[in-house]
Amino acid sequence: MQNAVSSVVPTRYWHKLDDGRIQCDLCPRECRLRDGQRGLCFVRACESGEIVLTSYGRSSGFCVDPIEKKPLNHFLPGTPVLSFGTAGCNLACKFCQNWDISKSREIDTLADAASPEALAQAAQRLGCSSVAFTYNDPVIFHEYAIDVAQACHEVGIKAVAVTAGYVCDEPRREFYRYMDAANVDLKAFTEKFYWKITNSHLQPVLDTLVYLKHETDVWFEITNLVIPGENDSDREFDELTSWVVENLGPDVPVHFSAFHPDWKMRDKPNTPPSTLTRARKIAIENGVRYAYTGNVHDEEGDSTYCHGCGSVIIARDWYAMTGWNLSDDGRCLDCDTQCAGVFDGPPGTWGAQRMPVRLSANC
Repeated sequence: MQNAVSSVVPTRYWHKLDDGRIQCDLCPRECRLRDGQRGLCFVRACESGEIVLTSYGRSSGFCVDPIEKKPLNHFLPGTPVLSFGTAGCNLACKFCQNWDISKSREIDTLADAASPEALAQAAQRLGCSSVAFTYNDPVIFHEYAIDVAQACHEVGIKAVAVTAGYVCDEPRREFYRYMDAANVDLKAFTEKFYWKITNSHLQPVLDTLVYLKHETDVWFEITNLVIPGENDSDREFDELTSWVVENLGPDVPVHFSAFHPDWKMRDKPNTPPSTLTRARKIAIENGVRYAYTGNVHDEEGDSTYCHGCGSVIIARDWYAMTGWNLSDDGRCLDCDTQCAGVFDGPPGTWGAQRMPVRLSANC
């Protein structure tokens, strides 16, 4: 990174209020701040009468992961992705599984650094097909994420957003103009859950999903973290997956992932694998062609099946690919049915390995 580049940069999505405060217009939270105050996300702040991003070029760490870990099962399968996040989040999920990063109120969490150009070059040097904004929500570091995506595109690297989808319309449109793929957390399918447990609202997330499907070419998949006693009823699985098929179509993959007790929700048990299997079954019955289980060992629930003939077309064991029955452009070798997704030649061979990397020494 160019050391002279400040981690504090101006932003565009805000306006002045009559009472002298500044309202951030990036996400539906609409934080209203006076000079020196930070938004709930922590990294956007009011300084000298404007909203600034305070974490530009800073990261909580970099790691090369399998793309399937995002999870994205239909986007360049088997390839490595350079993953990173910053600090903070614009949601307040009581069950946060990355709370040490997303709930951090300390800039010291941002122990590594990289300019957009250095990050793109590192991804290229490490043999990654894409860069993922993950661990915390890239919506809050909007400007940095877009600059990284542009730099990556210049060297043939794709950009992936792992997000809760909680963003206002205008910044949403700008952000996804530069993204190639996304995994969107649809945390539940009731307003009660969103308000009580995440201190946010359901509708903006649904708006993001509909926007992605009908107004962009971004490949996206959905993750639903299943929490015992909160969002694990047959009725909710039925309503969620019916909505997906009706509004997004049958080809959007849905991942049902297991919860483990964390952050402020340690009183709940781990999600039983049987619950995820039940959710997957309901999804398939409702017409979801690609339904998966996650965070549990389930080769059947990890694998991809042809919706034409039922053959296993991508066999997986956790994040390791154990079988491939597709042409280079994603057609079933048994019946020639097209599998939805982004395929570019033979699958990658990265497998399940995870490789932490440090970039600041090279920036």
